[in-house]
Formats: sequence, C-alpha cells, structure tokens
Amino acid sequence: MTREELLSYLKTHPRRVVLAGAGAVLAALLLFLFWTVYTYNTPIEHEKTEVFIEIKKGSTRDEIFQKLADEGILNGTWAIWLYTRPQGDALKLKAGEYRFPSPISPREVVGELVKGQERAVRLTIPEGFTRFDIARRIVASFPVEPPLNEKEILGLMDDPSLIADIDPDAKNLEGYLYPTTYSIHISTRPAEIVKTMVDQFRKMWKPEWSARAREIGRTPHEILTIASMVETESKFEAERAIVASVIYNRLKIDMPLGIDQTAVYIAKMEGRWDGTINKSDLRSRSPYNTRRFPGIPPGPIASVSESSIVAALNPAETEYIWYVLDVEKNDGSHRFFVSYPDFEKSKRAYQQWLEEKRRSVKEEAAAPGAPQQ
Repeated sequence: MTREELLSYLKTHPRRVVLAGAGAVLAALLLFLFWTVYTYNTPIEHEKTEVFIEIKKGSTRDEIFQKLADEGILNGTWAIWLYTRPQGDALKLKAGEYRFPSPISPREVVGELVKGQERAVRLTIPEGFTRFDIARRIVASFPVEPPLNEKEILGLMDDPSLIADIDPDAKNLEGYLYPTTYSIHISTRPAEIVKTMVDQFRKMWKPEWSARAREIGRTPHEILTIASMVETESKFEAERAIVASVIYNRLKIDMPLGIDQTAVYIAKMEGRWDGTINKSDLRSRSPYNTRRFPGIPPGPIASVSESSIVAALNPAETEYIWYVLDVEKNDGSHRFFVSYPDFEKSKRAYQQWLEEKRRSVKEEAAAPGAPQQ
C-alpha cells in the first residue's frame, strides 16, 4: 500500500482505525497485567538463604524493594511495585532482620515483610553439658555489644530460686538447664535465656516422676543427680538403666560410686579442666569426688536427657558392681561385671588400649609435617 493509499484509507475508514488502535492498546495492557501477575506470583531462586538481610526502621517501601532486588531476593521491582501500589499506606512492611527461603515469590516476600521477622539465634545445648559449658556456649552464640560476660551468666545459674518449688535442696541450676536446641532472639538478655532453659525443663519433668522418686525413697534432687551421672557415663540409651543399677548397687553397700565424670566436674568448677583427668583430680577433697566419698554427690553434674531420668527412676535389676569401656567394640559402650577379678582383667585391657591410643596421638603429633599447635 502506497502512502497515498494509506492516507485515503484512514480518511474513509476512521472508525476502523480507532477500533484497531484501541484493540492493540487493550491487548498490550492485558499482556502487561498478565506479566505483572505472573511475575508477582512466580518464585525465583537466590543464594541468600543463610544470610540475614536487615530492613532498617524508617525505610520506605521503594527502598525496601530496591534493597531486596539488589540482594537478589526480587527479580526487579516493577511487578511488586505495581501490585502493591494500590494498597497505599494500608500495606505495613515491618523492619527487622529477615532470612528468605529459596525459591520465593514476590508475593511471599511481601507476606514475610507484613508478618515481620526478627533475627533468632539457634542455641544448641547438648545432653551432658555442665552449666560452665552452657555459659560458654551462650557467650559464643550471642555476639552482641557489649559482649556477654560468662561470669555474670554463671552468677545467674547459681541462683536456684527458679526451681525452688521443684527442688528446695538445689544450690544452683545445674541439671535444670534443659539440653535441646532453642531459637532465641539475638537481643535476649542472659537472664531470660536461662529462664527459657529452666522453663523447658519444667515442661519436660513429669509429675509422675516425683511420685516415682518418693516410691523408691529418693527426692527429685537425688534422682536428677543420679541421672546426671548416668548421662555423662553412657551415651547409649539401652545401657543407661544398667549403669543406674551399678550406682544403686554401690549405694546399697556404702561403696564409693567412683564416677570419673565427677572429677571432671570438680575440675570445671575450679577452672582447671584441661581435657584430662589427673591424679590430683581423683584426690580432691570436694564433696563431688565420688572416688573419695561414698553416697550421692551434693547435686547434678550435668544437664540430662529424659532417658537418663527414666533410667535413674527405673534401674535395671542386676548384681553388677563394676563396668569399664569395651575396647573390643570401641564404640563407647561398656562391659559390666559382678566379679572383681573379671573387672580387673578387662580394666587392664582398657588401660593398655588407652596407653596405646595416647602414644599413637603423640607419634602423629611429632611426625614430620604434622600441624603445629
């Protein structure tokens, strides 16, 4: 069609031209709206799943969207801007520290921003941790300014008022700081962290356990103390009731319990634990020294699991008096004995195995090319 023919067509068919133009505009508009809705609801992948992204207080909506686009959480800002603009001030996006899963759609991002998200610290307390270990773990897990003070945290743990109703004999919170993984906001103060751990212990402790303790002639304090020794002596749930039976069998004949982990606890209390039980530890005159003094120590020596409490409340029925690590299995399990000569034979094998292991470690450390400490 020539230029003259096109001009003639436009003059003679103006209505068709207008309708065609309107149709094209409408089609473009519909395509744009489809693109906006599709983009707003389509998840995108990003590499910041483990990164906290701070949305500062006072940030405008445009600033927030641009920051998330810069971080790769949003694939541009037009779609999310167009979709949320009509909501105006009714759309409240909260400041905070966010971690966004991947993939995530812009719609889901807005949902998280409306809901709000605060930075949480995953605080993992393993079973068998002492309050000294826990205080150190709290300090390491909460890098705040000013830094947390380990001695101040231990001071909080030395106050037994939080569990006075459960255990009026407690001198501190040892054993009552429940071992599990907590999600705690980074700004939480140590006193609240300690309370959270004690509250979790309260939720775990069952009223029937107190009744069972009375039934076997023990207080909850004594049960928890026995459970803490069981916890630190064996990592296998299947043998914990047997370890508990050894403790009770020794108590019956007024024989020192000889739990080496109480020596470790003494060293930690006195700030001199170096990873090895020394002869001086075994000679300590601390009432926690179960090598030197018969009976149950003054209190728990670690945080305990439910299975260790159950074992302390329901010891196996055995005549075992001694046990030692099983060097043949070499998996941390034990061999149990009624006969002292049999125990001594297995103990000598264990001591020989331990000496060989220590010698091997020294030789590896002295070998050429070994990393220097």
